[in-house]
Amino acid sequence: MRLQRLLFGIVAVAYLIFVWAVTLTPQPFDDGVVGLIDQVLDGFSQHPLTAWLTYDVVEFTANIGMFIPVGLLVALWAGPARWWVGIVVGVCDTLLIETIQGVLLSATRYATVSDVIANSTGALIGALAALGISVLAARRVRHARGALTRTP
Repeated sequence: MRLQRLLFGIVAVAYLIFVWAVTLTPQPFDDGVVGLIDQVLDGFSQHPLTAWLTYDVVEFTANIGMFIPVGLLVALWAGPARWWVGIVVGVCDTLLIETIQGVLLSATRYATVSDVIANSTGALIGALAALGISVLAARRVRHARGALTRTP
């Protein structure tokens, strides 16, 4: 169990470094693909069923997705009793990122409340998923132990 938690901690730190590299470089990560994204979204905007799929929606959803692993990995590292640490780390991390973007990188980056909401939502989803995984794993272990004690 200790080795598992150590592994989750190492992967969580590595993933946080990745998130910081994506969010804290002076040049936005999506600069090279904006033209392609715009073309695809322009195609979606031509159809009534997909017109709601705007750049803002895609970016918000991507931010949620980027922070799900933060909440998940940190909560798995912290353990089932402290699963909420994944949420706290995710919220603190996004507040730090948005502050740095707003203060130090304001020439090329934008600090937004919607990013804080999306990132925090992702961390919440990830931490809740970790809690669910932990509950299922504990149930499986209890079931396996019960089966061993009932064996003649």
